[in-house]
Amino acid sequence: PGRLGFPDPLTPGGSAVAPWAGGGETAGSRGSGGPQRPVRPGGPRLSACPPTPTAPRARPRLVFRTQLAHGSPTGKIEGFTNVRELYAKIAEAFGIAPTEILFCTLNSHKVDMQKLLGGQIGLEDFIFAHVRGETKEVEVTKTEDALGLTITDNGAGYAFIKRIKEGSIINRIEAVCVGDSIEAINDHSIVGCRHYEVAKMLRELPKSQPFTLRLVQPKRAFDMIGQRSRGSKYPMEAKVSSGRETLRLRSGGAAPVEEVPSEFEEEASRRVDDLLESYMGIRDPELASTMVETSKKTVSVQEFARHLDSVLGEFAFPDEFVVEVWAAIGEAREACG
Repeated sequence: PGRLGFPDPLTPGGSAVAPWAGGGETAGSRGSGGPQRPVRPGGPRLSACPPTPTAPRARPRLVFRTQLAHGSPTGKIEGFTNVRELYAKIAEAFGIAPTEILFCTLNSHKVDMQKLLGGQIGLEDFIFAHVRGETKEVEVTKTEDALGLTITDNGAGYAFIKRIKEGSIINRIEAVCVGDSIEAINDHSIVGCRHYEVAKMLRELPKSQPFTLRLVQPKRAFDMIGQRSRGSKYPMEAKVSSGRETLRLRSGGAAPVEEVPSEFEEEASRRVDDLLESYMGIRDPELASTMVETSKKTVSVQEFARHLDSVLGEFAFPDEFVVEVWAAIGEAREACG
């Protein structure tokens, strides 16, 4: 099975071919004229037959179900190609501003970072949007080099906490929770910053000097308030089987429908994502997937490093990190046969 291109709806003249659509050439598709009838000897030449009109191939209609995670009716959305457009569609469905959405989870209303929406959506996935709740400020004194935070971002300007390390500085501050969006550091707004930029700012804060984090927690239903990690019953938990195809969201251009990643791609991406966390303090499955895809086009670690520089140069990955990523991808390939 091949890939189905899902064009940017803003691009005029875009087209998509559904996997069930027939192939072959339509009448009159070669050259400017259609098929020619033979000329009778001695008689006038007959004019070319006009091409038989054919119905345009239908653009696939991909409709997704969505709810606000703290509780709402079910809405339906379609026609998006990237995360910002997705947020705009969800916001339109529920009459809120797109900037109210902190992040989305798939098939669960809970603040579950294992269900976090990344660069792909299964065609039968149920999307839950987590919106802004209460704002809080906490004072932190950096007594160690690492705060124990893993940062990710939603692709639309908000960085938030994906993981808190057990026994770390942040773990000892009860008010800080997984899912909290980091809005400012020492009153300096970081809205619009990427996760790796926020992680770098936190790493560079001086030790033994207090600093302030302004956080925005996701809005919660009444039965979820005050719970840091424990789950709760919720009547609208989605029970959705995973599809075998996914819609890949891109920062620009088309959003194609693709087969789900292979066992090797999933294992390699998981290992690379673990390395991103240990080296940079971020989790980013889409970035990890991009690095794995890049490795498939290269045959040596030197070539891999050059390709990463051209595709992901803004990250400025250190050489030793690139070597570890290359090794991890190789180990995943061996493990998956």
